[in-house]
Amino acid sequence: MFGFICFRQKFFLQWSAALLFASGLLHAQNPETETERRFAEMTALIQKLQARVDDLEARLNAPKSTAVVVSTPAPEAPAAPAAAATAASPAKTDLLRGTTVNFLLDGYYGYNLNKPIGRVNLLRAYDVSSNAFSLNQAAIVIENAADPEHGRRFGGRLDLQFGQATETLQGNNANELRPNVWRNVFQAYGTYVAPVGTGLTVDFGKWASSLGMEGNYTKDQINYSRSYWFDFLPFYHEGARVSYKLNDAVTANYWITNGTQQTEPFNNFKDQLFGFTAQPGKTVSWTMNYYLGQEHPDVLYLPGNSTPGLPSLQGIPFQPIANAPKGKLHILDSYVNWQASPKLSLALEGDYLIERLTTSSAPDHTVGGAAYSKYQLTPRTAIAGRAEYLSDRGGLFTGRTQTIKETTVTYDQRLGDGFLLREEWRRDWSNHPYFLTDTLGILKKSQNTLTLGVVWWFGSKDGGW
Repeated sequence: MFGFICFRQKFFLQWSAALLFASGLLHAQNPETETERRFAEMTALIQKLQARVDDLEARLNAPKSTAVVVSTPAPEAPAAPAAAATAASPAKTDLLRGTTVNFLLDGYYGYNLNKPIGRVNLLRAYDVSSNAFSLNQAAIVIENAADPEHGRRFGGRLDLQFGQATETLQGNNANELRPNVWRNVFQAYGTYVAPVGTGLTVDFGKWASSLGMEGNYTKDQINYSRSYWFDFLPFYHEGARVSYKLNDAVTANYWITNGTQQTEPFNNFKDQLFGFTAQPGKTVSWTMNYYLGQEHPDVLYLPGNSTPGLPSLQGIPFQPIANAPKGKLHILDSYVNWQASPKLSLALEGDYLIERLTTSSAPDHTVGGAAYSKYQLTPRTAIAGRAEYLSDRGGLFTGRTQTIKETTVTYDQRLGDGFLLREEWRRDWSNHPYFLTDTLGILKKSQNTLTLGVVWWFGSKDGGW
């Protein structure tokens, strides 16, 4: 509005100057007293207009916080509420800069040739149902990663999940005191990159475990189903972890956690991990982890119990376990990825795990590994394979002493950006009858499954989740 006023006043000033020029001409031709009087009045008017224009321009150029006195009284329009929001928006933009929001839907139809009672595929982490259309996961991932190179040392991430896989990921009372409290929160952690050397990265909260090569989100794996070792090794941890890049090739890692898959601790021991990731070449990466834990509870939760005198946690009563066992868990985990050619990728994983019930008891141990390969047939199609071996001495994974193996072949079709169709055949077998059939009490040494998986995702986060 002020700009319009100045324009109008300047236009009038120019028009007045033209009149003055014309009057000057008249004065030169006919110097009469009346003409001189009008000339004097016009000069005074121009000076007043010039002062008004100078005053308005001063108001326009003054800082917003500075009060400017207007020579001619006029009602001042109230400031629009949007002005304050506009002034505050740069700070909000800086706060949210780099934030990504992503969504994923993962479903499948599976068929087990054993036609097992209850339609249950044993030893599966996610594709647990046979002859059923199933929603494996519906996920929301919100992340604002730390970026110290651009002045942002803090970050955070939240993964919310719904569907069938939450029952696997969050587990039950065998590993969580109150699993339903945390059922839909797969990851929730904050990050700080301390200005120490090349940058010391510290995470605090709940995060996905990097024990084992495979991960949670199907779109980032080479097969639809998951390996035995993904199902057996921890899915997540709650605590703090630090990583430090020693040089361009090696990064050291340390964790201290409540336990394996324990958002809330059920004993006083704090588990720890020592490890490193290395990249000896552009096409090779190697991860090595050692994990020390104690996974035996010292309390027993009793939902629905009304025994008087028991302590409770948010209304759930519990009682201590007398002489709680304190045997330790040891996990040695290593895996290597090799991009052998632009189209061919190979990977190998090896794991060794022992656990004791008490500090002096004989250990149960599980040992084995998996081999992976993937070949990119075309930009939108690929074929992948996995072969796996697991020796379960003491039944830590399967509940009985046995040796189990599996082979998987997966055909990928990327029908569009963020849309993946997977067709998979898998065979599991054991050296003992173990797998369900259509008759209760009758077991077989093997099971064969066919699976069609559909994965759809979209959002602003690039690369793996």
